[in-house]
Amino acid sequence: MTHNLVIRGQSLMRLALLSLQSLVLMPLLLMPMMASATNQDPVIAWDKIAAGAMVLDVRTPEEFAEGHLANAVNIPFEQVAEEFAKRGIAKDAPVVLYCRSGRRSSVATEALVAAGYTQTYNGGGYSTLVEAQKTPAK
Repeated sequence: MTHNLVIRGQSLMRLALLSLQSLVLMPLLLMPMMASATNQDPVIAWDKIAAGAMVLDVRTPEEFAEGHLANAVNIPFEQVAEEFAKRGIAKDAPVVLYCRSGRRSSVATEALVAAGYTQTYNGGGYSTLVEAQKTPAK
């Protein structure tokens, strides 16, 4: 009987430890997703651009040819980390990324962060940025 209680106590202890690990690890796993979601404020994006950040359009060359932000560089989102490395872009260079809706720029932002770039900002969607530029500051 005592042996059963010891085994049951050990099982409960393992379950408690697993639950605690889950509580600790879950925010760490969700943090990149939360950062991407919050990184789509067009006012902040324009402030960074005005301060000299590189403007990176991660849409296709065809989308880029149809219209893009002034001084934007076009690198499709799947190639961004490789191209930054090839071009020798400094890891601390400020960069504002955008695409059509913010999804591809989010993927590209995460790729750059994973490659060690520290000053990336997901500006979100092209049309949202264009509209925000036309809106006078409050």
